[in-house]
Amino acid sequence: MRFGPAILETLACPRCKGALTAFGCAACAVSFPVVGDIPVLINDANSLFRVENFVEKRDTTWKTETNWKRKLKPLIPSITLNITSRRKIEKFFSGITAESPKVLIVGGAIEGSGLEVDAVTDRFTLLETDVAFGERTQLICDAHDLPFKDETYDGVIVQFVLEHVLDPVRCVAEIHRVLKPDGHVYSDTPFMQQVHSGRYDFGRFSHLGHRRLFRQFTEIESGASCGAGTVLAWSYCWFLQSFFSNQTLGQIAWAFGAFTGFWLKYFDYFFIDKPTAFDAASSYYFLGKKSAEVLSDTDLISGYKGAIG
Repeated sequence: MRFGPAILETLACPRCKGALTAFGCAACAVSFPVVGDIPVLINDANSLFRVENFVEKRDTTWKTETNWKRKLKPLIPSITLNITSRRKIEKFFSGITAESPKVLIVGGAIEGSGLEVDAVTDRFTLLETDVAFGERTQLICDAHDLPFKDETYDGVIVQFVLEHVLDPVRCVAEIHRVLKPDGHVYSDTPFMQQVHSGRYDFGRFSHLGHRRLFRQFTEIESGASCGAGTVLAWSYCWFLQSFFSNQTLGQIAWAFGAFTGFWLKYFDYFFIDKPTAFDAASSYYFLGKKSAEVLSDTDLISGYKGAIG
């Protein structure tokens, strides 16, 4: 098992949220497999994915890449610049003062932006979950039905995940449920980005749209994480790719765009703190605390910080 007793005691049936015994639920008369050393806690009745997908190791949200693509990928410049993630995630961790805190990472098959911060110390127990096997996946679960008891986590990080779920409102409600009172959440979600996960890509959120998702949370801070420069870099690459119907040629065009246009993202350093960033960003972050209050829509729109009068 990739996690210890501290995490084991937080687990619950993804169907009924009842107690699990050796990864089985007596109330639902169902058992959940462990593939390798990774438990698969999926509610088949309410998920795009099936337990058998993982038992048989089929591709889910990630398609297995060929060797040559895997080798070439690190050589292509990134067209994304997330300016805020490192500082804001550090603030997220420093704001959690509980003893032996547990932090849940939803969509953690690979290391998220900013998660290499110094604030992530041995004081924290991290659980990295996903609906795909990855280098960091410790547990397979669907954010629509998190397999954890109520109020068992001190913090939740959900980076570039909510655009890939069918019902983001339900997923945020699940995050709220598993957080302890005053538990912290950090979310990063795209606004102006082209489809980047094929069939598993469903939604985008403006700054206020993102804030409304977290209306049951008190805001600590929010804003643009990737700015208009990143938007331009993405658009340039996808513009070039649009000339080709052949997938391989399209990917070559996109790679050419990355090599010749990656520098556009650096304009974000000039724009990220301007009011226009709240209207024209590539993505937004939200850092907040669980609350018993619900933000009203009147208060929501009064929090508009953009440049449009």
